[in-house]
Amino acid sequence: MTSYLPNLAHDNLSFYTIPVAFIVALAPRVFITNASKVATNKPVSDKTKSPPPSSTQTVSSDDSAVDSKTQARIQRAGAAMNNSLQNMGIFAAAVTAGNAAGVGAGRMNALSLGYDLLPPVTRTAAYMTGVMLCMAMFVQAGMTMNARTLL
Repeated sequence: MTSYLPNLAHDNLSFYTIPVAFIVALAPRVFITNASKVATNKPVSDKTKSPPPSSTQTVSSDDSAVDSKTQARIQRAGAAMNNSLQNMGIFAAAVTAGNAAGVGAGRMNALSLGYDLLPPVTRTAAYMTGVMLCMAMFVQAGMTMNARTLL
């Protein structure tokens, strides 16, 4: 019987983790939009005080009907989204460098899937772990390239 599941030791899935990381990075925006809509009882399409799409500020931050706990959650979600989007470039570069250098599929899968599976609720720890995983990909790429040139 043929298995349709990839073999993580041999099948390189690391390039597929880049779009997954992007989707995960945008997930807080969905929370921000929904939390603002629920807290203010205004439709999301209400353009009276709506900020530009690139902004993480929402109409709820100006609305006195929104409690401070909800406003704090919205601000944390915006910060999490910004952190994730700021790391996207280094993550994509690390995956590309590792694959271009010929780092093994199993190692690249472990590092890139580890980056994607970081829980978004542990902001500081996840941020630092994500950066360290990216640096590990760069180090592995350098070590693999050096091993090739020394032969």
